[in-house]
Amino acid sequence: MSDPILFLQLFWVFFLIGLFTFGGGYAMLSLIQAQVVVSHPWLTESAFTDIVAISQMTPGPVGINCATYVGYEVIHQAGASHLVGIMGSLTATLAVMLPSFLIVLTIVRFYTKFKDNKIFEGVMSWLRPAVVGLIGAAALILMFKVDWNLQAVDISIVRDNFSDWISWILFAAAVIASLFFKIGPIPILIAGGILGLLIY
Repeated sequence: MSDPILFLQLFWVFFLIGLFTFGGGYAMLSLIQAQVVVSHPWLTESAFTDIVAISQMTPGPVGINCATYVGYEVIHQAGASHLVGIMGSLTATLAVMLPSFLIVLTIVRFYTKFKDNKIFEGVMSWLRPAVVGLIGAAALILMFKVDWNLQAVDISIVRDNFSDWISWILFAAAVIASLFFKIGPIPILIAGGILGLLIY
């Protein structure tokens, strides 16, 4: 059995992530990375990147999927069995969803009263750019290795993510397909998986 303190830490970390995340799952990724890779070195950068890729390919919100996989991986890496690892998944998933559930449950009755309030509109106008910044941070985290302690600024490209020039071509093709040809993420993910299987 894994250390119960680790379960409590996992719950608290993901509860805080769920409490302070605005803008959906992609905005959540940068907070998850900061906690599970930097603050609590439970996972490596490459392991976290793999989890994000799997989270995007599985049904459901990417942030919750990521919490589920991270919860399992953290507990399993600590030496616990698969069954206990599943308990880690449940812990992280419940923790990340609980704040949103409680907040929505609390304010849903008052939203219609405050939606036209100038203070509410002001707060939302400040939150929107912050959300864009968090999503941008998530993209940079997945592409570059950044030393957040600023002891040494290292933005060298992580070889696990872009191992060769073919990786960059696949990345550019995905961006072009999405932006200019309006191809949805599911066909792009399927095509990327097939090409990766054939090439690598």
